Amino acid sequence: MTDRPPRRDRLRLAAHSRALRVAAALGLACTVPASAAPHRAANAARFDGTWSVEIITESGSCDRAYRYPVKIEGGRPRFVGIGFTIDGGVAGSGAIRGSISNGTSSADVRGRLGLDGFGAGTWVSSGLLQCRGRWNAERRG
Repeated sequence: MTDRPPRRDRLRLAAHSRALRVAAALGLACTVPASAAPHRAANAARFDGTWSVEIITESGSCDRAYRYPVKIEGGRPRFVGIGFTIDGGVAGSGAIRGSISNGTSSADVRGRLGLDGFGAGTWVSSGLLQCRGRWNAERRG
């Protein structure tokens, strides 16, 4: 006898892990005080476009690595077709500090996008899957 969960549960956890990675990719979000909103809106567009985001797990049971396209418009990240709650947006400085959730898990994301078209940071999930890792981003358009 083994302590391994049934195949159906393993597949569900793998799908959830992929969804959490999408959440982390979308978590290119930053909470900005309301008083900074006009300044943020003027500068956040500098990071608008399509970014290729690589999510890498460094600890925990999440899948090892994935790459996702993320579109930023008006300083707001978007990944069409996935239902996640994203708090915040990209700050005018490129700073990223935010969270994203899908109901059973959430991911805190920290880092920075650069005007040179590259970005990097860390992520930590909590909830059903508890993992942590890093992300890298490259602007593609």
